[in-house]
Amino acid sequence: MHEFKLPDPGEGLLEADIVSWKVAVGDTVAVNDILLEIETAKSLVELPSPYAGVVAEILAGEGQTVDVGTPIIRIADTQGEAAAPAADAPRDAPDAPHEPAQAAPKEATEALLVGYGAKAGAVTRRARRGAHEAAVPAGRNDRPVEPAGTPASPSATGGGSAGGTAEPPRAKPPVRRVARDLGVDLSTVAPTGPGGTITADDVVAAANNTGDKRIPLRGVRREMFRTMTASLAVPQATAFVEVDVTATVELIETLKRRRDFTGLRISPLVVFAKAACLAIERIPEINSSYDAERDEIVLHNDVNLGIAAATPRGLLVPNIKAANRLNLLDLTRAINELVPLAREGKVPPDAMANGTFSITNVGVFGVDGGTPIMNYGEAAIMCLGTILRKPWVVGTGENERIVPRSVCTVSLTFDHRLVDGEMGSKFLADVSTIMSDPALALLF
Repeated sequence: MHEFKLPDPGEGLLEADIVSWKVAVGDTVAVNDILLEIETAKSLVELPSPYAGVVAEILAGEGQTVDVGTPIIRIADTQGEAAAPAADAPRDAPDAPHEPAQAAPKEATEALLVGYGAKAGAVTRRARRGAHEAAVPAGRNDRPVEPAGTPASPSATGGGSAGGTAEPPRAKPPVRRVARDLGVDLSTVAPTGPGGTITADDVVAAANNTGDKRIPLRGVRREMFRTMTASLAVPQATAFVEVDVTATVELIETLKRRRDFTGLRISPLVVFAKAACLAIERIPEINSSYDAERDEIVLHNDVNLGIAAATPRGLLVPNIKAANRLNLLDLTRAINELVPLAREGKVPPDAMANGTFSITNVGVFGVDGGTPIMNYGEAAIMCLGTILRKPWVVGTGENERIVPRSVCTVSLTFDHRLVDGEMGSKFLADVSTIMSDPALALLF
């Protein structure tokens, strides 16, 4: 019998929430088959199996918050062939005899454990033979079924208390997710589905009847709560500038017609990102952090550029490593790859760590500008407002006139311990200059 403990998926976290199980008791799994999906403080992560065998027991229920290192599932060896653990996985002694089952293919058991987020392989449900096997009642084949004689796990007894007999609510994983998002306790919902199952409509109806809506602080939203609170402990200041970005808008239209940008979504955000990286070369303090242990200011050599993304699970700020080394085309590709992953909750753990400077674009919501809170641990964050057509004074002397121009409000919130007003103002001035006259030199 092999016991799989909740690992840290590379983010240095202490806990995660169980979102959904992809297997049930009695399923035959191979190495690298996806066992479950968890939500960490940064993203959704699929966990593959380090063992081949038969699922004997599921130890943690959906919606439960589990500490890293806690056992979450037990997998029994298949008959006649020991389960092959992935590289560096512990080898446990076999437990009690178990039901004969189809052995996992040899090539599958010898495979190495892939990185998190791998696509699930085939998971086959073994045939349940013999009178001592538990049958699957109609309408309940979405729930794990415990073989007779197997000790009931906390997730199967509803609450996990010793001797508990209450049956948990019957609801499929998508319905449980709706309940979690709406703050509805499934044990209070009257089921109307087949076999006494709870449907999504049942959950929505229950949410509408309970009055106040309660949303548990979990995963990404809980991490956002913590980091924003910590960030506000830092003295922050914000400076603003209105920028004539007419030339940038014209550049974007030019780039859209270039063959190398075909299929890419390009917007002024990309040019702003490049402009910020160029401006940081002159004002490196913008791309700094404070090392409290050594009482030192760290000026980072590379710009790990964070792009704030609003997602259904909360605010995420994944970052593009060494963005300052990318030309405009490569930077466009990187943003095109990163933002959709953030919205889907599939950002790799590495992309959520070690950011040095961030950009947030409130203009996409039709907002003129704002004073964002810095991403915790960084020295500054730049905010872009919506681009509006405004009357603008151009020319000098006899050529001075008012013409319609594309204008954007740009703000910079900075750690006033690391960045003073002069530095922040010079940075905004450099960004403004580049955005007013970007030229095609930004491609290189």
